[in-house]
Amino acid sequence: MGRITASSKQLKPDPQCGSLLASKFINCLMNDGKKSVAQRVFYDCLDIIKERLPDEEPIDVFTQAVENVKPAIEVRSKRVGGAAYQVPMQVNRIRQQSLAFRWIMIAVKEKKGRPTSLKLADELVAAYKREGAAMTRRENVHRMADANKAFAHFAW
Repeated sequence: MGRITASSKQLKPDPQCGSLLASKFINCLMNDGKKSVAQRVFYDCLDIIKERLPDEEPIDVFTQAVENVKPAIEVRSKRVGGAAYQVPMQVNRIRQQSLAFRWIMIAVKEKKGRPTSLKLADELVAAYKREGAAMTRRENVHRMADANKAFAHFAW
């Protein structure tokens, strides 16, 4: 986390699907700079999705799953006169994408004892159907923002 990269400037579409989103996701999936491993996991996952949803294009399932997980609104802490309020705020495009990726990754890492490509396929298919752990997390974020609507006038 926390490292600043210029990856959006020099990001090339992934070799198999020609998708920038997939390429970015593979980079987020990658551990210790092992890109080929991350790519294999991702493409195996797409193959599994193809078996499960034969009518759909796997890369479209992936794209739609990420779209579904993206939060439109989140709460941020803002201090006003000694009290910290949770203020609901719009989420910008880039942050929406990175939050969606992060939540999908967290959901995958929490499931233990199966190959990552299988867990990832499960989570993406679930998110595509608007269910699963990453979707739950998004719902919770939206619910928090809704509950704190009263503080929206503190937004800056």
